[in-house]
Amino acid sequence: MMKIIRTKSRFFKFREMVLLMSFAILSFSNFSFAETKGSHVKGKKSINPIFSQFVYQGDDDVYKQYPLKDDEFYSPILQGCYPDPSITRKGNDYYLISSSFAFVPGVPIFHSTDLVNWKQIGHVLDRPSQLKVHDSDMAAGVYAPAIRYNPYNDTFYMITTQFGGGFGNIVVKTKDPLKGWSDPIKLQFDGIDPSLFFDEDGKAYVVHNDAPAKGEELYQGHRVIKVWDYDLENDRVIPGTDKVIVNGGVDITKKPIWIEAPHIYKKDGRYYLMCAEGGTGGWHSEVIFVSDSPRGPYTPAPNNPILSQRYLNRDRANKVDWAGHADLVQTPEGEYYAVFLAVRPNEKHRVNTGRETFIIPVDWSGEFPVYENGLVPLEPKLKMPAGVVNQTGKNGFFPNGNFTFTDDFTSEKLDYRWIGMRGSREDFIMTSKKGLEIKPYSVNIKERKPTSTLFHRQQHRNFSATVQLEYLPKSENELAGLVCYQRETFNYVFGVTKKDNEYYLLLERTERGKSTILASEKIDLKSSIKLQVVAKGDSYQFNYSTNNSEFKNIGGVVSGDILSTDVAGGFTGNFIGLHATSANDAHPL
Repeated sequence: MMKIIRTKSRFFKFREMVLLMSFAILSFSNFSFAETKGSHVKGKKSINPIFSQFVYQGDDDVYKQYPLKDDEFYSPILQGCYPDPSITRKGNDYYLISSSFAFVPGVPIFHSTDLVNWKQIGHVLDRPSQLKVHDSDMAAGVYAPAIRYNPYNDTFYMITTQFGGGFGNIVVKTKDPLKGWSDPIKLQFDGIDPSLFFDEDGKAYVVHNDAPAKGEELYQGHRVIKVWDYDLENDRVIPGTDKVIVNGGVDITKKPIWIEAPHIYKKDGRYYLMCAEGGTGGWHSEVIFVSDSPRGPYTPAPNNPILSQRYLNRDRANKVDWAGHADLVQTPEGEYYAVFLAVRPNEKHRVNTGRETFIIPVDWSGEFPVYENGLVPLEPKLKMPAGVVNQTGKNGFFPNGNFTFTDDFTSEKLDYRWIGMRGSREDFIMTSKKGLEIKPYSVNIKERKPTSTLFHRQQHRNFSATVQLEYLPKSENELAGLVCYQRETFNYVFGVTKKDNEYYLLLERTERGKSTILASEKIDLKSSIKLQVVAKGDSYQFNYSTNNSEFKNIGGVVSGDILSTDVAGGFTGNFIGLHATSANDAHPL
């Protein structure tokens, strides 16, 4: 009996020891998995590229020539590709949005209480159910959004055109922009650039750009503005209520092109329809009409256009051009301001920073609004509203002027300035104490698909962007580095890859889909490498350092032409990307 007891005792001790060992192994396994999921096991290198120490620095002469006084601020208020701005107000809170095209998340949204200091609070379309642009062209996706607050039901609305995912024109809504937006509600009408108007009697309307009726188009660029009654309870346009309220533009006998981006405002019992006209290029402008009814008929103002830079000297200093696509907001004190898009071309009249968001005071003491100095060369700085303190670049407010943005990617939350393209960032990135790890997709930067690339806008004519890269590619199919990207058919790739048993750094230029290796160089990757792009207007240089101090150029000075709307087309500017791929087709010389 004692022998049996001793045997059982040994058995239980053995089982206890096995359980303890199993628990220890399991714990270690879980620890290792957690560390790997966080990107890096101590003492081991990640097989994926790790980016760290990103520094973007702007150095434009205009901000040196025009330093701010205590009562001044700079315009544009959002530098870089933030086009098609729209603005609304609830109480003392202003909300500002812009187009996002095929970038993800969609429709960046900013908040301010004074029109000078802006904080990005997120994106309106930040969930896969809201945004389906995985195969969108860079000139499509989501554009020309309009944001409106309806005080009669205490609800915010964002209405836009989303070419992708079978959406078309959509509306989303929320009670609080800080708490997210609804899934899209598809609206049953064609055309683009929709906007909502809420009247004091509780009725609502949608206005938008559309093509003329079939067979009635008189010339290329002939468009119309339509209005619909809008059913607020069911969020739909009411069938059969559509009506053309502007045909062609201010004066159809002059064949005006691209009447678009309409907004309705009400003042002193009358209805004002403000639109962009002339196309979003050198002939861009803002025009206005008036009516006694939201459904028209609308009569153009005698002083159109009310905003434009098209009549000015092409070679003027600190040139701002293409002004238009505006939206108005009234302050609690009764003053008016307009936000609008414009561009700041470089010395070769190229537009690499894209369409930016500007602001200007508006005098609406007479019948029609007057953009203060809106028809003369726009100035780089403005007088601040009374009592406002300029905090741009401080306390979480968005910077402007010449500024430096740094990111070591160790924060739990990725900065809102970083965006993906055609797909979610979270699908290919991980952050940890070592930086940003990108899991490469088997997709090339030149494909019209989601890529494993994290983008930051070019926000100055003169800038530098530097990042540290830790990476050992396993084959010629792998590449990681920097890209300067206007679209899939127009870009530069500056990255590390492998050929045979050697590591190489190369620079590739893609123009109209045709790629050329401009330079390649064998490098020693025993430690990390710093990659850098520097631009002085239209001149770009790509540099690298293997000792964290001295930079060496590769490829010489190259043109930024392919990063400009003038050459590449579309509606975006240049984006600087942290890129990785396992489908590399750029091979060293």
